[in-house]
Amino acid sequence: MTEESEPGAGDDPERAGADDVVRRERFSGGPARGFLSSMDDDERIFAADLAVDRAHVVMLAEQGIVDEEAAGTILAAVDDVAAAGFDALPDGEDVHAAIETAVIDRVGDVGGKMHTARSRNDEVATCIRYRLREDVLDAIETTLALREALADAAGRHAETVMPGYTHLQPAQPTTVGHFLLSYEGAVARDTERLFDAYDRVNRSPLGSAAFAGTPFDVDRERTADLLGFEGTVANSMDAVSTRDFLVEVVAALANLAATVSGLAEDLAVFSNKGLVELSDDYSSTSSIMPQKKNPDTLELVRATAGDAAAGLNGLLTTLKGLPRAYNRDLQKATPHAWDAVDAVTEAVEVAAGAAATATWDEAALADAAGEGFSTATGVADLLAMQGVPFRKAHEMVANAAQRAGDASENGADYAALDAAAESVLGESLDAYVDRESVEAALDPEASAAARDSAGGPAPEAVATVRSDAEASVEADADALAAERDALASADERLRTEVSRYD
Repeated sequence: MTEESEPGAGDDPERAGADDVVRRERFSGGPARGFLSSMDDDERIFAADLAVDRAHVVMLAEQGIVDEEAAGTILAAVDDVAAAGFDALPDGEDVHAAIETAVIDRVGDVGGKMHTARSRNDEVATCIRYRLREDVLDAIETTLALREALADAAGRHAETVMPGYTHLQPAQPTTVGHFLLSYEGAVARDTERLFDAYDRVNRSPLGSAAFAGTPFDVDRERTADLLGFEGTVANSMDAVSTRDFLVEVVAALANLAATVSGLAEDLAVFSNKGLVELSDDYSSTSSIMPQKKNPDTLELVRATAGDAAAGLNGLLTTLKGLPRAYNRDLQKATPHAWDAVDAVTEAVEVAAGAAATATWDEAALADAAGEGFSTATGVADLLAMQGVPFRKAHEMVANAAQRAGDASENGADYAALDAAAESVLGESLDAYVDRESVEAALDPEASAAARDSAGGPAPEAVATVRSDAEASVEADADALAAERDALASADERLRTEVSRYD
């Protein structure tokens, strides 16, 4: 994938041969040829380059830059190269030169007209965007599967009480449904970021040539349409130079990876506490300790966030300070995007499977929900509702917790709270609230159910958020289908136009 000669980093000197139509004899030999070659990485954009070649040749013919007979000859040769496949390409510095060489080998000098009004700079930038669109859409599809799995599980466990933690310490009771929807909301924003990034990937640089445009009367909008792009990158220097679209995609993927890493960590920790059991399909055992069931897949999901962050940092470090317009450093940039999109897409798919098949132990969750006096805030809220300043109520409940000490793992009981009220408020607890209400506030299930504010853990609040989440997933699925349909329609348009030259 050479721009001006941009590839990825290859290391096979045998593939950078002396017959390269771009480098010719003078620049096709020497010990650095393999270092310059990107052929080992370029199979990924082989189909993209063929599509770009076809669209460009069709446009050249329509504009009268090459005659229709030459265009037909070239397009037939491109079809033949496509049928032979990537492995049949001749030695070359990159896939672009190799395809051009293969075309010329088949039809002679007329094949050289394929590169009229084009540079490898705009060619490879277009190929990267063309292929990356598919990868981003695939990543979006996995986020939808994860969100659907989380929403489905949340519906099954809207009333399943569980402990909520801050600083990994018992904090307040919540529900499994509330917990799972917290991740659905985060992944929904990751979906939005990927859609946003896709919009800016989906712009064509083709027709910009090396960076300074071309004297030929090219139609950039026509090639953009044939390739399914929503318009062009306007400035020709910007079009071939920029890789900000890679940064945006990798940043969105790194954020997504961080989100699912948190989910993986929580599930692993809850598994350790005996609150959830992962499916055997997403677990493994020890080579020496047969009793072990390890959350290995989730640990790899967690690690993927580090890889994605490293890829983003590597990409930004490569791009920082590069002068306009094209520099060979850029061939080292794109592999960061390929690596990130592959790794994160797979990790999200695994996370979705793990979340969908996990079994929540409702009895263990209920037992753990009240640990650490996690209902303390509910008692303070109850007093505040009766006019006690919240800070005073907070002090009273803290006093009760201190009085209870280690006597109960679930914290203070009514007697401790009543004694604390006498000490802090100067009156018994029943001067402010009846005992039945206090007992309800101390119950984890009732405590969670009472928190019915928008987005809270009460079943009706969870049901509302879940319904909104399902509608959002459906809307995003429709948007994804529309983008895929647009690409498929463009592919059909291109095939139709190419067929006119048979």
